[in-house]
Amino acid sequence: MKKKRPVLQDVADRVGVTKMTVSRFLRNPEQVSVALRGKIAAVLDELGYIPNRAPDILSNATSRAIGVLLPSLTNQVFAEVLCGVESVLDAHGYQTMLAHYGYKPEREEERLKSMLSWNIDGLILSERTHTPRALKMIGVAGIPVVELMDSVSPCLDIAVGFDNFEAARQMTAAILQRGRRNVAYLGARLDERTIIKQQGYEQAMRDAGLVPYSVMAQRSSSYSSGIELFRQARREYPQLNGIFCTNDDLAVGAVFECRRLGLRIPDDMAIAGFHGHDIGQAMEPRLASVLTPRERMGRLSAERLLARIRGETVTPQRLDLGFTLSPGGSI
Repeated sequence: MKKKRPVLQDVADRVGVTKMTVSRFLRNPEQVSVALRGKIAAVLDELGYIPNRAPDILSNATSRAIGVLLPSLTNQVFAEVLCGVESVLDAHGYQTMLAHYGYKPEREEERLKSMLSWNIDGLILSERTHTPRALKMIGVAGIPVVELMDSVSPCLDIAVGFDNFEAARQMTAAILQRGRRNVAYLGARLDERTIIKQQGYEQAMRDAGLVPYSVMAQRSSSYSSGIELFRQARREYPQLNGIFCTNDDLAVGAVFECRRLGLRIPDDMAIAGFHGHDIGQAMEPRLASVLTPRERMGRLSAERLLARIRGETVTPQRLDLGFTLSPGGSI
């Protein structure tokens, strides 16, 4: 059975003041005498009082909360983005209302419906693809929206990210420049960015007069998935001597499998990933990867969203933070 939470009247009765006095203290302690401040604060602590924001939300049509929808909470990429977001929101007195949806648009729609019911002031999204109903709800809500991870695709309002296509094209070209010709692309989840990176890989292969070859899986990305996809690629493409992976999870899995098979990296197999996760940067040889500014992306997305909430004009509409190619020692 849910325990009854202490309310303003309970605090007021314990201190011996009116409910209005306690309310004034919570809004602005300076409006209450110094003597009373200490007494009210002590009783609030004693009772474990939790403010009820619902009346404020209803009367002010504002929540000082920002909805953040992430496709994954286990992916290091989004953990770092979230750290950046929260560092800015916390500093400006905003709450982060977080939900994840496992890369499923229908689940994103349900999470979005729940978030918008709390009258959030702004929204941070991680994808460009949304269901028609989700788009309708966002339009009706009429709140500022920032979309992450991509600086090229059209966006609903404003965006902060980088060019996934160009990053993938450049990394594939770097592998080819080292004399590899039988290079495959490994992708998981088949989300929008995985497909965009595949297109960048294919462009680099065609530019070099080579035939692209991809091994793709619907399942989520992991070291185990990397091992399985690498095994499949070697079965289907025996001359394989290089792989470019949609992220470092898959690439690290492929490295593990090469170790098991006694394949030398990069002599027998060139391997590159994406995002520059710590595990890849700590291994020997260091994993080639596209380094992306995740924490900075989170900070700038939150700053730009708060500027939109204040009614400021934010330019450019799509902010490109760039990326860095790190060849490491694995290609």
